This record gives sequence, structure tokens and C-alpha cells, in this order.
Amino acid sequence: MNSEPAPRSLVVSAPGKVILHGEHAVVHGDVVLVNTAFKSKNSLVAKCLNSALLASVADFDESKSPSAEQLDALREFAGIAAESSAPDSLATLAFLYMCLAISAKYGDVPSVDIIVWSELPTGAGLGSSAAYSVCVAAALLAACGAVACPWTEEELSLINSWAFQGERVIHGNPSGVDNAVGTWGRGPGDDVSLARRVPTLRILLTNTKVPRSTKVLVAGVKDKILKFPAIMNPVLDSINAISQECQSVLEAMPGNPSPEYYPVLEELFDINQHHLNVLGVGHPCLDRLCRVTASHGLHSKLTGAGGGGCGVTLLRPGGAEPPSAATYRDLCACGFECWETNIGAPGVSLHCPSALKAEVLRALGMS
Repeated sequence: MNSEPAPRSLVVSAPGKVILHGEHAVVHGDVVLVNTAFKSKNSLVAKCLNSALLASVADFDESKSPSAEQLDALREFAGIAAESSAPDSLATLAFLYMCLAISAKYGDVPSVDIIVWSELPTGAGLGSSAAYSVCVAAALLAACGAVACPWTEEELSLINSWAFQGERVIHGNPSGVDNAVGTWGRGPGDDVSLARRVPTLRILLTNTKVPRSTKVLVAGVKDKILKFPAIMNPVLDSINAISQECQSVLEAMPGNPSPEYYPVLEELFDINQHHLNVLGVGHPCLDRLCRVTASHGLHSKLTGAGGGGCGVTLLRPGGAEPPSAATYRDLCACGFECWETNIGAPGVSLHCPSALKAEVLRALGMS
């Protein structure tokens, strides 16, 4: 534990994520292939929060799930209805839990103001809640002196463990993939399989703007597996095999691959999308997304929990006009929101306020 005082202002960012393959299978013990798609500007500034609540709930431990009694006490304190699943309510609950838990274990977090700004859409399968939880965990741990900057691998593991607690508050039974990606920019350990030298791949992300609950979708898949184990378990096995095959292909590709390397990746996208529909996490808007991109010779699948949210489309390199231009126009005509990016981004990062862009400073009220 570091006893040096934390700086007066902390600006922390964490990335969102795109799951290439393995959605839902990872919750049931299989492999997931995941990559950071872009650097989120989900920033958190720690300055001043009334700490009068810190002694109201005890027995916090990052190795244990939040208890129903603890969460009920925090909901009552914050005036959050028991049935509320609104993103702002869950974010408040996760913050209060982490603040109290970290204070109970490492000493009082000094009075702070928390300002959050994100370019990640909520409820879209891009890891927005995990990016938020990672930022909150990193800032609170730094504010009370539990971690120092730059962060060591051990301190990153600590940040990740507390961010996972925030994800438990928000999602109930998360896989741990999103907060791991937000912390390291990759998935550590044996739970997540990630190519060590991932080639530069261009993707188109599409937000269908259809909200959905990860918790509800995960529970629905679990129910389907319990009801039809002989049918659903082979589907999960196949998704696991797709993740492994995709990893092998990515590891064999050069850093800047040419178009002939893409057919297998595209076929794996198509197969996995069909499997996800079998699991019951598809949606008509995602089917429409796949049809639109297919009409332009592109291949797409949902990313994240499904049921709406976002889809990812693999873009081949080359061509005078960006291959996403016509696709972008047609998807926007459906009412979707699209943006092109590359996979790969660093994990949780501490920023000097003077180095931030003007738009970020304005959003954080620091300009």
C-alpha cells in the first residue's frame, strides 16, 4: 500500500471492448476472443465527495460478491428503487459500493467529486459499464493511496478485482472479460484467450440503438441450457471452437494483412452469428444489420450480450473508396449509428489534465 498523497485531480480513462467471438459461451466456462476496439474517453476526475456514509456498511471484501443486504442499504441511502435498472441508478450503486468497500479496507477515501464522461453508448455491448467501473476503481484506489502511478502488474490486478465488484453490482453475474479488457487492454490468465500479436484489422461498429439488459439475456441463455442441455451444450462447444479457430488465424496473419487472409474470418463471423441466434440472443435489428452489410459483400455479427446493442462488421483493406462508405450510408438509413475503427487499445490510463483535448476538458468542466 502506498502512503504518498494522491494528486488533487485524477483523470483516468479505460477502453471499451469488442468481442469477436465467444459471447455467452464464456459465462459457461468456454473461451472468448476479445479485443479493445477503441480508446474510450470514459474519464473520471476525483476531487471532493462527502464521506459521512463511509461507516454505514461494513464487511466489504473484493473477493466476495456484494450481498443483497449491502445493496439494499445503498439503494435506500441513494433513493434508488429496488426494481430500478436505469444505467445512472446502477452506476451510482456501483460507485457507492466501491467507495465504501475500498474505504473499509484501505482507509477513508478523501472527499471527492466524481465527473464521468464517455463516448461509449450504454447498453450496447461495448463494455461501457466495465470502463466506468475500472475508472472508478482506479481513481478511488489512487485517492486513498492503495495504488501508485505508474501502476504495477499487481496494482492492475487490484484495480481489476474491484472493477469486477462494480460489474457484479451492475450485471449480477458478469464474465469478468469486460473489466479485464478495461484494465489491461486485453484479457489476462486462462479465462480469456487473446492473440498476442493481433494484426491491424479495420472494423465497422454499428449501434442499433435497441436497449437491452445483459443480466436478462445471460439468464435467458442459462435457462435455455438447463431446459435443452443436449441441444445447447453442443452450440456452446461450437462457439468455443470458433474462438479457437479465429485465434489461430489471427496469429498466423501478418501485421498488415492483405484481402486473401479474410475469407476464413468472414465465414467464422457468419457461423457464429447463426449460433448466437440459436442461443436466443439475436434481434430483428441485428438480422437487418447483417442483411444490409451482406448486400455490400461484408460480414457481420452481434458483439456483446446481443438482444439489440451493437454489431461488428469486418472491413477488408484496399480500394479507392473506403469499403464502409456505402454500407455506412445504408445502415444510417436504418436509423443505426456507425463508426469505423481499428481493434487494439491500451488499458486503464492516467492522464495529465494539460494533455487532454479541449472537448474533453469542457466535458469535465476543467476548461
